[in-house]
Amino acid sequence: MNARASTLTPLGAVARGLVAGAVGTAAMTGWQTLSARLMSSGEDEDPDGEKTAPPDPWEQASAPAKLAKRIGEGVFQREVSADRIPVLTNGMHWGYGTAWGAVYGVLAGSASGGAPVRRGTVFGTGVWAMSYVQLVPMGLYEPPWKYAAKDMALELSFHVVYGVGVGAAFAAVRRA
Repeated sequence: MNARASTLTPLGAVARGLVAGAVGTAAMTGWQTLSARLMSSGEDEDPDGEKTAPPDPWEQASAPAKLAKRIGEGVFQREVSADRIPVLTNGMHWGYGTAWGAVYGVLAGSASGGAPVRRGTVFGTGVWAMSYVQLVPMGLYEPPWKYAAKDMALELSFHVVYGVGVGAAFAAVRRA
């Protein structure tokens, strides 16, 4: 390891971590998109052909959008329209992933050695676990044991890809 990499400042570690978090989030988003395409097969069609009343869009919204709605309405006392769901989902997804990259930067910046893929895998698994620690008490997720094993494995795979992306990107920007 060169002298420059060993003298990484805390601010430098955070900055590099933010960049790595954005790269990891991009990797995760790509894997989520690819997985959704591979698994979709017209399963949203109503087999009886009956028309039903459209559901409340907030009931169908992602956990990130629901959390953003809670923040908007609870903290800022502003009603959040359902047409904002896609923007809120993406904003929370990218903000959360990028912010966790800063945490990775601080942890990796203060440790020596270690394989970025191994560190990233452990980190991504930790971020996945934290989503349950945070979102289950808020009522936005069910406890993990209430989900099918295949769904949990897929969700974990998204976060492992995220973590590996963060680890690899941090190693690359740390060398730069």
